[in-house]
Amino acid sequence: MNRAAAPIGQTLLALGLISADQLHIALREQARSGEALGRQLVRLGFLSEATLRDALARTLDRPSIDLAHLLPDAAALALVPQQLARRLKLIPVSYDASAGRLIVASSEIDNIVAIDQLRNLLPAATRIDSLLAGDSEIARAIDQLYGHELSIDGILHELETGEPELRGPAARGDGYAQPVVRLIDALLSDAVKRDASDLHFEPEAAFLRIRYRIDGLLRQIRALHKSCWPAMAVRLKVMAGLNIAETRAPQDGRISLHVSGRPVDFRVSTQPTIHGENLVLRVLDRQKGIVELDRLGLADAQLDLLKLMIARPEGLILVTGPTGSGKTTTLYSILGHINAEGINIMTLEDPVEYPMPLIRQTAVSEAARLDFANGVRAMLRQDPDVILVGEIRDADTARMAFQAAMTGHQVYATLHTSSAIGAIPRLLDIGILPDILAGNMIGIVAQRLVRRLCPACRAAHPARDYELRLLGLAGIPERPVLHHPGGCPQCAFQGYRGRLAIMEVLRLDPDLDELVARRATPREIRQAAERKGFRPLADDGTRRVLEGATSLEELCRVVNLTDRMFP
Repeated sequence: MNRAAAPIGQTLLALGLISADQLHIALREQARSGEALGRQLVRLGFLSEATLRDALARTLDRPSIDLAHLLPDAAALALVPQQLARRLKLIPVSYDASAGRLIVASSEIDNIVAIDQLRNLLPAATRIDSLLAGDSEIARAIDQLYGHELSIDGILHELETGEPELRGPAARGDGYAQPVVRLIDALLSDAVKRDASDLHFEPEAAFLRIRYRIDGLLRQIRALHKSCWPAMAVRLKVMAGLNIAETRAPQDGRISLHVSGRPVDFRVSTQPTIHGENLVLRVLDRQKGIVELDRLGLADAQLDLLKLMIARPEGLILVTGPTGSGKTTTLYSILGHINAEGINIMTLEDPVEYPMPLIRQTAVSEAARLDFANGVRAMLRQDPDVILVGEIRDADTARMAFQAAMTGHQVYATLHTSSAIGAIPRLLDIGILPDILAGNMIGIVAQRLVRRLCPACRAAHPARDYELRLLGLAGIPERPVLHHPGGCPQCAFQGYRGRLAIMEVLRLDPDLDELVARRATPREIRQAAERKGFRPLADDGTRRVLEGATSLEELCRVVNLTDRMFP
């Protein structure tokens, strides 16, 4: 025990979390009690259990979890009886039956005997992964989670009948005995497991509609009696740190939780309506939000062109598209690609969605009078190499972004336009002079998200005549094979599972800069760009359709192909 305890004591001392005197006292008490050094330090009040947990995780190079923000997984809890969990000092965090993987939290992360005892209860070939947690955190989680109904249907039954079945710790009347608390947790956990990007709580005159946005489309999940909504809204606002007394003005907040063993944030927005407050929660899953640049799905030529644009040391790169088109994901992928210890990257976002190491991220704040324009002015005094501006909304922000680009910085920003070439007249309309645009723009990326066909149930068919015209392939001698959605349990009988990006990448070279400087029309710029190899969104979407990754119907939903019908 002493050999194992010495490193953590030295680590805590080196981190400045305890003093040498405190370590000496704890070691003397440990020699008398026989307890582990870390527990002795917590018992003496020299540091908190959360601090000890994080320090142990750093020493052992193992992941940790804060159980205070854990959403329960009913399937995982059903696998491990309460008495066994208490005896082995662990709590099941999540269970994925399809992958055969159980995640548990334990204060003794390398206790092989406990893991072997647990494995005897599980289906064969189940993999057990462990996360580090504190002793009292585990005991508190066991008391809180076991003995309650955790399924959505069961909790709704409690709400409707008003007669919850209290078992074990539930009878003590702790906060988790309230069905509304468990209902909100169950809905948030269910949304993350279904890969929803947003949750909508929409009050109507007689009922509450709950919808998830999955793969870009809203699906109604539940319809509850209107009497459930006031308590649910209060619970969500408390979790997000909002003012529960304010119901007539919009509010914004944030919730941070652990779902399936990983941190997930929810961005909360309230909006007063004639039937009550409408709440929308944006799911910010860090595990899925940051994608490597090479995995964005760009064609080889587009990826090479984008990397060439990133290599230019100064200038502005714009990412355009409507709300929910994946612009932030693309920007984070680019920042992750260039992120290194030798450069200073600073961002100004509304709000900060995915924290990243080494990057200085700032959220705009109306209360602090920090908008995008003022934020960029402040960042220019922080010796940045790369600046990200969350969105160019007005002339002041646009001018500050170009000023940063003109003074030797690489600047990234988003802009709401329908195409890459459409960003140029939009910037001119905002008030940026063409002489400033020319030479200071590195390039523009426009993108959309389309649903990916489920590989398990997609069905093939030969292309029809009208489909060939929509794809711009009319008159070719051999008909390609296209795919359309089917329906199976793996995709919840939707025919689609997941989304992919289609993009157009426009690099501004001296020839295009000259056209911009003399206010050429978008048609002239497009023709000149196409002569240099520019591929519009429709062409990239056609590539994905011919690959069988998506359907023609889905492509038509997000990109206008009708112009090809009447060339």
